[in-house]
Amino acid sequence: MENEALLKNRLTELASRAWGRGTWVYSEFLTLAEQDALLGLKLDCPFALFGGLPTSERKIACFGSEELCGYEETPPVVCLKLEPVQQKFADALTHRDFLGALMSLGVRREVLGDIEIVDNVGYLFCLKSIAGFISENLTSARHTTVAVTVSKPPERLSAPPPVTELVVASERLDAAVAAVFRLSRSQAQELIEKEQVFVSGRLPKSAGLDITPGSVISVRHYGRFVYEGVARETKKGRIRILARVYR
Repeated sequence: MENEALLKNRLTELASRAWGRGTWVYSEFLTLAEQDALLGLKLDCPFALFGGLPTSERKIACFGSEELCGYEETPPVVCLKLEPVQQKFADALTHRDFLGALMSLGVRREVLGDIEIVDNVGYLFCLKSIAGFISENLTSARHTTVAVTVSKPPERLSAPPPVTELVVASERLDAAVAAVFRLSRSQAQELIEKEQVFVSGRLPKSAGLDITPGSVISVRHYGRFVYEGVARETKKGRIRILARVYR
């Protein structure tokens, strides 16, 4: 993560600019750790985080509001479809393949959001300012020729996954993470201690945090899930929780 003091100064300056001018101001894409730093700031200016999808991990900060600015504005985030020209002969493309191809063009990571893959097609969320350059210059990923077009994300990405029911001892964060990703309780606690787990963009203060319905829990290298609450209690005093799991 960028030096935290510099990051906070930069975000505070963007918020001050929006507040002073009464206009919308946007950051580049922020990591989960950077979002945590932003959410910990005390700012006069209202803001929201936007990444293209409700569960996006990388998001831009949108400083302003309709009340402050006098108008509503669409965040400058575009979805690009990165599709093999001949799917039959294409490599099995991964997140790393698409990201590597973008980095080889000299594109900075900060202007790129999440990359989702559906049926061997990549969907990249990026700043509008870089979308044209990517469309004109990205021609391949790994050994596969790709075509780039502006697109809406497929319904499969926009629609939430089905609800999964899991048995846990309590609504503690470590218990939920362990159950969702089939880890031991100690493994889940270690991930939390190493700051690999975020709850709705914030670093939890302890593994014993009680999560609430609607929380988006992201675990580095494992995935993320939306906690939907308690379904019922079992006869043995444990509880069945509901979660929508994104992998």
